[in-house]
Amino acid sequence: MNDKHSIGTIQAPPDSLSDEALCARAAGGDPRAETELVQRYGRLVRACARPLFLAGGDSEDLIQEGMLGLLTAIRGFDPGRDASFRTYAEICIRSRLLTAVRAAQGGKHAPLNQSISYEPPLFDATNARLVLSAESPEDVVIGREELRERLAALRSQLSELEGQILTLYLSGLSCAEIAKRADRSKKSVDNAIQRIRRKMARGDSSGESSES
Repeated sequence: MNDKHSIGTIQAPPDSLSDEALCARAAGGDPRAETELVQRYGRLVRACARPLFLAGGDSEDLIQEGMLGLLTAIRGFDPGRDASFRTYAEICIRSRLLTAVRAAQGGKHAPLNQSISYEPPLFDATNARLVLSAESPEDVVIGREELRERLAALRSQLSELEGQILTLYLSGLSCAEIAKRADRSKKSVDNAIQRIRRKMARGDSSGESSES
């Protein structure tokens, strides 16, 4: 079948298509289109998951949960709705992360991890209702502000290297990308991230000896 992205039976390469065109291809059974979207949005998944991880999420397994949310978005995107794929994908990713955090906490009330950064849903997904928060809008705002305050307090405890790595880490870069930008080994980056996590969990302004 011909469309504006194909000539005869030859289709344009996935990396030349818009997100929405890739979703249409994925819906038609093209696995390359789905793979391209996963690659494009991997950084967004990490950026959504990492504040939760630092603030008390169990592990980087949260990223896998975020990836499942991304797959839900790819497979449930409706181009007829008034939203871009990116907007829809972010809602699905954050919804999946919120569900994972709540499940890990056994349903216990924890305002920070249940509320931070989750925006009100724009619409219902085809395969999953995006009811992102049982808390009031005030709780959501409080949770977001609490996270900002904790991150601000954390930065005062970090070495220059740790502060640099934290900024890159929260932007969603991979460890290899962080190592390249910081001119450090991947092991040094991983060690710094673990120190940052411990300092955030401890909330101790004295910190601990850090690599500089």
